[in-house]
Amino acid sequence: MTSPAASRRRPAWAGRNYTLLTAAAVVTGMGSHGALIASAFAVLEAGGDGGDVGLVAAARTLPLVLFLLIGGALADRLPRHRVMVAANTLNRASQAVFAVLVLAGEAQLWQMMLLSALGGTGQAFFNPAAEGMLLSSVTAEQAGRAFALFRFASQGATLSGAALGGVLVAAVGPGWVLAVDAAAFAVAGSLRAFLDVSHVPEREPGGGILADLRDGWREFTGRTWLWAIVVQFSLVNGVIVAADAVYGPQVARDSLGGAGPWGLALGLYGAGNAVGALLMTRWKPRRLLLAGSLCIFPLALPSAALAVPVPVAVLCAAMFVCGVSVEVFGVSWMTALHQEIPEEKLSRVSAYDWFGSVSLVPLCTALAGPAESAFGRTEALWGCAALVALATAAVLCVRDVRTLRRRTAPVAKGTPDTSAGRDSADTEGPVGRLG
Repeated sequence: MTSPAASRRRPAWAGRNYTLLTAAAVVTGMGSHGALIASAFAVLEAGGDGGDVGLVAAARTLPLVLFLLIGGALADRLPRHRVMVAANTLNRASQAVFAVLVLAGEAQLWQMMLLSALGGTGQAFFNPAAEGMLLSSVTAEQAGRAFALFRFASQGATLSGAALGGVLVAAVGPGWVLAVDAAAFAVAGSLRAFLDVSHVPEREPGGGILADLRDGWREFTGRTWLWAIVVQFSLVNGVIVAADAVYGPQVARDSLGGAGPWGLALGLYGAGNAVGALLMTRWKPRRLLLAGSLCIFPLALPSAALAVPVPVAVLCAAMFVCGVSVEVFGVSWMTALHQEIPEEKLSRVSAYDWFGSVSLVPLCTALAGPAESAFGRTEALWGCAALVALATAAVLCVRDVRTLRRRTAPVAKGTPDTSAGRDSADTEGPVGRLG
C-alpha cells in the first residue's frame, strides 16, 4: 500500500516497483563506482602493477560474459526480484571479504581475482533480471519519461560515486571504500526484496534452461532491428572501450597535460549523460530507433579528437556531446524493448542484448596494444572512429531500424513484432504529450 502523502511526492505513474528500483540503483551505483577505483588501488597497494590491475578487471568480466545467458533464462523462470536479491547477496559477501582482506593487509592477487569473479557472476545474474523488472514496472504511455528519469538518477549516482570514491580512497584507503560498497549492496538488496511481482503472470512450465534459451534466441533473432543493433554495439562498445581505456590515458599523458585533463573530459561525458537523460524526459521521437541510431555517430568524436589530438576544451566538448547522444539512444532503446518484447521474455532478450554488447570488449581491449604497435596510436584511434561510423551507417540500412514507431499499447504475449515498417495509424499511439 502507498500512503497519500507518498503519492503526492512522486508522479502518479511512478509506482512502488519503479521507485524501489530507482532508489536501489542509486545506492548501488554510488557504491560500485567508488569500489571500481578502490579495487584498482587495492591491487597497487598490495604490490601489483598495471598488468595485475588488468587481471583483476578481466576476472570480473569473464564470468559476466559466461553466465549472462543463463542469468536471463533463470530470471524469466523465477520471480525476478528473488534473482536480484540473491545476486546482491553474492556481491555483498564478495565485497565484504575483499574489504576485510585489504584492511588486514593480507590481500593476494589470486584472492582479489577470485572475489572479482564472484562479483562478476552476481552481476551476470542481476543485469537481465533487473532490466526485465524495470521494463515491466511502467506503463507504455509513460515509458520514455520513466526510463529517462531512471537513467538520470543512475548517471548521477555514477558521477557521485566515482568522485566520492576517489576522495575516500585517498583519505581512508581502498579497504573502507570496498566495505561501503558491501553495505550498499545490503541496503539495495533489502529494497529490492520489497518489490511486488503480483502483477506478473505466473510462468508457464517450460522444458528447462536450454529450452528457455532456445526460446529467447528465437525471440531475439526474429526481430531484425534487435539483433542488428546488438551486433552493431558489439563492435561499437569494443572499440570505444579500447580507445578510452587504453589510448585515452596515453594521449592525456603525452599531449594534454596528464590525468587531470583526462579526468575532466570523463566528467564532461558524465555531465552529458545527465543532460541527455533530462532531454529525453521531454522529447518523444516517433521513430525510436532512427533517432537513437543517428545519435550513435557522435560516439566517434572522442576517438577522432584523441587522434588529432585537439586541445582539452575541444575534447571536453566532444565528450559532452557523446554523453548526451548515448542517453538519447539508451532511452529510445529501452522504450523499444518495452513496447515490442513480451513481458515473460524480457530477461532472456535482455541477456542476449547484454551478451552481445560486452562480448567483444575483452578482445578489442586486448588487441588495442598490438594495433598501436602495428599501425601507430593515431592510426588506431582513427580506425576506432571509422568503425563506429561504419557500423552505425550499416545498421541504418536495416529497414526496421528506420521505421519502427512508438506505440502506447504493449505487444501481446507471444506475439511477434510486425509493426516495424508500417506507417499506418494503427501502429502508433498518441504522441501529442511529450515524455
